Amino acid sequence: MTSPTLAIHGGTPVRATPFPDYITIGEEEKRAVLEVLDGGVLSKFLGTWSPDFFGGPRVQKLEREWESYFKVPHAVSVNSATSGLYAAIGAAGVGPGDEVIVSPYTMMASATAAVAFGAIPVFADIDPDIFCITAETIRRCLTPQTKAILVVDIFGHPADMDEIMALAAEHNLIVIEDTAQAPGAIYRGRFAGTLAHMGVFSLNYHKTIHSGEGGVVVTADPELAERLQLIRNHAEVVVGRKGVENIVNMVGQNYRMTEIEAAIASEQLKKLEGLLVPRIACAEYFDKHLAGLPGLTTPVVRPDVRHGYYLYAMRYNPDATGIPREKVAAALQAEGLPIAQGYVRPIYLEPMYQRRIAFGRDGFPFTYPGYKGQVSYERGICPVTERMHFSELMYLPLCHANMAETDLADVVQAFQKVFSQLADLR
Repeated sequence: MTSPTLAIHGGTPVRATPFPDYITIGEEEKRAVLEVLDGGVLSKFLGTWSPDFFGGPRVQKLEREWESYFKVPHAVSVNSATSGLYAAIGAAGVGPGDEVIVSPYTMMASATAAVAFGAIPVFADIDPDIFCITAETIRRCLTPQTKAILVVDIFGHPADMDEIMALAAEHNLIVIEDTAQAPGAIYRGRFAGTLAHMGVFSLNYHKTIHSGEGGVVVTADPELAERLQLIRNHAEVVVGRKGVENIVNMVGQNYRMTEIEAAIASEQLKKLEGLLVPRIACAEYFDKHLAGLPGLTTPVVRPDVRHGYYLYAMRYNPDATGIPREKVAAALQAEGLPIAQGYVRPIYLEPMYQRRIAFGRDGFPFTYPGYKGQVSYERGICPVTERMHFSELMYLPLCHANMAETDLADVVQAFQKVFSQLADLR
């Protein structure tokens, strides 16, 4: 029986064994990989304008399946979501002297994609409930140099895309939706990732579905789709023979997915709904049993939204309890929970932005003479982000299909034990 004494003070922890790993690979993926190996074709891309410019049969099959599932005209597979973000920024025509508005509270690549094309990231603050940038915070960042907006559906909750798309239309801006953490999430009847001019999905190993590495970019615009395909596969060699007129940013890369990754991703896509429903069930269990704990706010879900619950992200208000987040998190960890504080350090506080050095010794693109704007990366530019990161946000990576009810009960018991004894922590 669990000791009433907090584990951090020498009591018995609620949980002494690790929680289940999230494993989604099964016999279906193994069979698909063996079929590829037996066929002998592991990749069929050629970096020239030829029948193999678009890749092998498994890659093209995955792209058609993705289009059908997410109800989009065009899907372009890539070897990572990072590559997809780079390709999307390039397809949008972003270049030196431009600004791209992006969240400061996301994986670094969401902002680095702009830097890769010589543009300047401008960081908009996040909503304190769903942790995404908003039309209001974006509007405050608009300048004559703004070329694009990169929105991140962080933790699995879609941003309020209707308002953002209306603002973008007002200013003739391209919007890219980074939905790496929200595949299958729904916003007002539409899939996250399909709400902007381009949407980027991730197939990295710890995402809801995965192929080890990989990604897919979707769009309804055939010209953007073509530009994505070109950047993916050595564009500069292809544009002449293909007859492409707009060659801005047509310096291609090798962002190509292999046949094995595509075969795995096809099987994973079939499982998406079946893997998402248990995540929602886990979150609802936590919501029910953690509601009302002092200072704790369970994840907010906006009306007409289905949350993807990549992470179960909570807010803790230290002012409500008089106890710093670090003490509460340490007590929960001592009870056996893999609770984490904050998320990523606000991007603008990283050395590249603080020292304004990216390419070369002279600080390009931040020192580019053609850049006519002024951007600040000082601490304090995104106060909500900084408050969430440094004092309020806590999250669990335990909303997934491998969690049994006994596992969920242990999570709840640990929270209830710690929060019932806050006086001891204080």
